[in-house]
Amino acid sequence: MTESTISPADPRAALRRDLRARRAALSPRERLAAAEGVVAQLERIPEFLTDRRIAGYWATGGELPLLGLMPGLRARGQQYHLPVVDADKRLRFAPWRPGIEVVPNRYGIPEPVCAEIELRRPHDIELVLVPLLGFDRRGGRLGFGGGYYDRSFAFLRDREEVGKPVLVGVGYALQEVDAIEAMPWDVRLDYVATEGELIDLTPPVEPLAG
Repeated sequence: MTESTISPADPRAALRRDLRARRAALSPRERLAAAEGVVAQLERIPEFLTDRRIAGYWATGGELPLLGLMPGLRARGQQYHLPVVDADKRLRFAPWRPGIEVVPNRYGIPEPVCAEIELRRPHDIELVLVPLLGFDRRGGRLGFGGGYYDRSFAFLRDREEVGKPVLVGVGYALQEVDAIEAMPWDVRLDYVATEGELIDLTPPVEPLAG
């Protein structure tokens, strides 16, 4: 899900341009192979296999595609959702499966056609697969600058342990950077899944006092 255009004054604009170029250089064969690898990594997350309400994204602009997840989700009886952008630039999530109609929103991103009553709030989703341009190993995520995910999941910002929903960044390994400068509004990730690795960013469990 591509976010809005980057402001020229954005201090992270140069990094975004570099990461977009890295991603654009991938061949279709490399993208498909990466998509298969990501499915295997996501299935290492316990919540991904058990949570009923999963949200993902409709891949655009070279994002890692997620359609390979659908057979497993259907077999486990899980419900998949796609984001819908509200007028206040926050996200809600519409149930989707292959065959349900999608139409482009004002940013050109496909959104499912559904009744208002079917839309779920961020609090109602149990695990979210979050698109990204870049990530680091501290839970930092670099998006396109629209702030939709940070705004929508701001209630998770000060959490000290894994809450609901679990936030899983999804991207190619080449999108990793050494460090992403944290902004006050950033919401950190719990995991990052690439084609070859699952990076666990959750806090370590404190041992029980003897």
